[in-house]
Amino acid sequence: MSVRAKINCPGCGREIQVYKSPAPTVDIVLFDDKRGILLIERRFEPLGWALPGGFVDYGEQLDHCAVREMKEETNLDVTVKKLVGVYSNPIRDPRRHSITTAFWCECSELDRLQAGDDAGKARFFQLEELPEDIVFDHRIIIEDFLKIYREGADAAWR
Repeated sequence: MSVRAKINCPGCGREIQVYKSPAPTVDIVLFDDKRGILLIERRFEPLGWALPGGFVDYGEQLDHCAVREMKEETNLDVTVKKLVGVYSNPIRDPRRHSITTAFWCECSELDRLQAGDDAGKARFFQLEELPEDIVFDHRIIIEDFLKIYREGADAAWR
C-alpha cells in the first residue's frame, strides 16, 4: 500500500502527488567484554535509553552514517565490524515509520566517551543490568547482536 498526499508545488504552485516513504536510520551496537554495551539517554522524545544512531542524510552511505552518528552522540571514532540486521516494523519508532540498519562497531579508544548531540548521557551497561526504559526496538537489536556475538565466540572455541 503506498500512501500518497497532495501538496502544492513550491516552484509553480500546482497541485502534485507525493509518496510517503519510511525514513532510513542506523543504530550502532558497541560492546566491550569488561564494560558491557553502550547506550545513550535520549534528550528528546521518545525519552529513555537507546543504542546510538540516527537518520541517514541524503547521499550518505549507511556505514558512513553509523560512524558519523557515533561520533556526534558519543565522541567515539568507530569502525564497522558487521551487520547485525535490518528492522522495519512500522511501529518500531513512535514518531514515524523508519527502517533501521543495525551495525556492530568497534572502538579502540573507549575512554574518549562523552555524550553529545541529542544524547543527554552515554554509558556502558552490563548485560544483566540493562535499564528498563530502552526505547524503540533496541532490546530486540541487542538480543540479535548477542546471538551473533555468542556464535562468533563459540566458533573461536571450535
